[in-house]
Amino acid sequence: MTLRRFLKTAVVLCTGLLAGSFGAIADTGPAECVRTLGNEALGVIRADMAPAQMENFFHQLLRQDFDLPGKARFVLGPYWRGASEPGKRQFRRRFEDYIVRIYSQRFAQYRGETLKMTGSRSAPQGAIVTSEIVRPEGGPPIKVEWRLGMRDGLYKVSDVIIDGVSMGASKRSEFASLIQRSSGQVQGLLAMMRDRATAPASLPPAGLPPSPGSTLHCPEPALSFASTACSE
Repeated sequence: MTLRRFLKTAVVLCTGLLAGSFGAIADTGPAECVRTLGNEALGVIRADMAPAQMENFFHQLLRQDFDLPGKARFVLGPYWRGASEPGKRQFRRRFEDYIVRIYSQRFAQYRGETLKMTGSRSAPQGAIVTSEIVRPEGGPPIKVEWRLGMRDGLYKVSDVIIDGVSMGASKRSEFASLIQRSSGQVQGLLAMMRDRATAPASLPPAGLPPSPGSTLHCPEPALSFASTACSE
């Protein structure tokens, strides 16, 4: 890493992460929260930092500005009720690691994009903020809708909808399909999430889990999950 790149990364980390200047702030409106959050993320992406540093940033962003407990519950769907408390805790950890690895790699492809707020409106349990990611080459903007709810007096992002596709709904469908292919066992999903989160950063995020010969974590004890879906 060059000195210039190191200093640029250090400045972003100090002003963005350590100062805690993310958007989930009680005394600002939902649109300003999203604007702050999005610009912080784009600023870090432009800093061209190492993959591990970018992942650390996204871990903190998710914990501070997103409703991770609610999202983990939603994406696991009816299987959540069949999980033991240790199983739920491990799924939340795996889900966070999985999301950070997948999306930090995808967002790393952005460079000159800017975030433009296009609207904000109230919702039954919070607010909806609409925005666009404007591409520097002049291509069609990427429409992004942010669903926010209140948690402990702070705005938290509960879902992100990109060009009409809900992150939460798409992951719930993907995870349910994988569990069904694993004879209704959540262990197959946990193994996939672990493998994706620990795969080398150079591997494409949408690729299949590493082959059996790849270097992975040692197997962990099986968790207590119901073998079939329960009604929510």
